[in-house]
Amino acid sequence: MTRLLHSALLTDERGETPDGWVLFDGDVIAAVGSGAHPDADEIVDLGGARLTPGFIDIHGHGGGGHSYDDGGEELAAALATHRANGTTRAVISLVANPLAALRSALAEIAELTETDPLVLGTHLEGPFLAPARRGAHHPDHLREPDPIAVDELIEAAHGTLRQVTIAPELPGADDAMDAFLRAGVRVAIGHTEADFACASAAFDRGATILTHAFNAMNGIHHREPGPVVAALEDPDVTLELVLDGHHVDERVAALLLDEAPGRVAFVTDAMAAAGSADGHYRLGALNVSVQDGLAVLSGTSTIAGSTLTLDSAVRRAVDVVGLSWPDAVGAVTAVPARALGLGDRFGLLEPGYAADAVALDDDGCVTAVWAAGSRIR
Repeated sequence: MTRLLHSALLTDERGETPDGWVLFDGDVIAAVGSGAHPDADEIVDLGGARLTPGFIDIHGHGGGGHSYDDGGEELAAALATHRANGTTRAVISLVANPLAALRSALAEIAELTETDPLVLGTHLEGPFLAPARRGAHHPDHLREPDPIAVDELIEAAHGTLRQVTIAPELPGADDAMDAFLRAGVRVAIGHTEADFACASAAFDRGATILTHAFNAMNGIHHREPGPVVAALEDPDVTLELVLDGHHVDERVAALLLDEAPGRVAFVTDAMAAAGSADGHYRLGALNVSVQDGLAVLSGTSTIAGSTLTLDSAVRRAVDVVGLSWPDAVGAVTAVPARALGLGDRFGLLEPGYAADAVALDDDGCVTAVWAAGSRIR
């Protein structure tokens, strides 16, 4: 079946096209243009709305009152919340848990990817993290990487483990990174005490992502530049950014975006409260309190994920940071797609790419969503 979306301001990281149209043929984009448009089985007049590629979240933990870690119906409900806000493809992030629980979750998500193409796979944010930089990960579930544990996790995912976050200073981290890279897993540096030299060595070894830049790591000091500067200096590294007004000051975010154009991926790092109300929640084995949209470990000031959806990140990037629409859209589409090695399939309004698209009104709010060629909002 063919679907035509027309009379739209087409926007991706390459720029804007007024009076544009996009033709879907099944689950791929068949043609893109402007002005006079072809016929199709279904025709949708967008009335001048902005149309972007579908958003891609490579780091999130839940939403709508539900947690990805809980699996089953809870996972499905959490995904539905983010899909309604424009996220058409997602990587399921798992917090640190006992190895048996992680293996079970990896196997369940691997099975889900066979029936739900909108799920791209899994991100292991734990357990190989620095205890002093654990953030909202339970300290009892952290461990140093060892070959047996690494192999078990890789095997449990059946080829669907997309990304793993590792503190590179941990004993055994070098061998673990090598093993993950051989298995085709993107290695990210995060929740780490690494200095500039240690982070640079990890990137030289093959790590290509910095997990939520500035958070749970050493910051930039005039004599100790730290992992953020190491990531900025390596053109092959993508820097995750949680642009929610809490994790990173917008002025610092602007500096990051200026220094690494086309390499900053907005991520939600969202927990269950995203798209839901303030209150009390769980993140893995820990209690989280949410007030005024800020999630912290209960009884502390430690940030515990976010309540962000990617459409909100895009609006903040444009309205507060001052980013152009193409650059803001690129940070939730083409940039995360490239970070996963999927830049030839997702993230652009281009023939041959996935038929994923999001319609936005003049305020940047989502009005319609298509994923794999079908309307899901």
